[in-house]
Amino acid sequence: MTCVLVTGPTRGIGRAAALGFARRGCALELLGRAAALPPGLAEELAALGAEVAWRRCELTEPASIEAAAQAVLARGAPDVVVHNAGVIHRQSVVATTLEAWEEQQAVNLRAPFLLTRALLPAMLARGTGRLISVGSISSTLGAASAAAYCASKWGLVGFTKSLAEELSGTGLSAVALLPGSVDTEMLVGSGYSPRMTAEEVARSLVYFGLDAPQAHNGAVVEMFGV
Repeated sequence: MTCVLVTGPTRGIGRAAALGFARRGCALELLGRAAALPPGLAEELAALGAEVAWRRCELTEPASIEAAAQAVLARGAPDVVVHNAGVIHRQSVVATTLEAWEEQQAVNLRAPFLLTRALLPAMLARGTGRLISVGSISSTLGAASAAAYCASKWGLVGFTKSLAEELSGTGLSAVALLPGSVDTEMLVGSGYSPRMTAEEVARSLVYFGLDAPQAHNGAVVEMFGV
């Protein structure tokens, strides 16, 4: 059974992705901040017959990431890793505190690096696997009151493309998906109208996780919406 790890799975794109992979019969490793799998999501996944393991993980804390990764690896290396969790504080550069800057870098950029580093040896040893980073159209475009967020998402693309170069010829691949205005809580306060749903993004994640040719390694896929 294909095992898929998703960070930030309780709402928005992460929730839709967890459900999407479950519909394809995948086992799930879900990493989130809550003490347990939220009841509503638990019921939906149970109705789909999904095998689910919940890992409490604070993505701002390296030790917590390492502990979650080791718990996952105790059951075997995941086949697909979806770096989805993200945070944004909409503030001007002048108003952005060091704490707000560092939280966004930690969750949006450092956590994918740390989790990848922890999981990668086992995935390489097996010789198969896919790593998908959920960036943002803000990975390519600047936005007022989002400098820290944009910086983290630009960095995530650089990390993913460099990782893809290292994975060439290994049987593994890394891609980044860059959604634009998604109808989620994160869009609130942005000034932009939604142009796609979380489910549409999730369908793309499922495609790149399960169906896309490995030749997409290193791809950065923009989603502008309609």
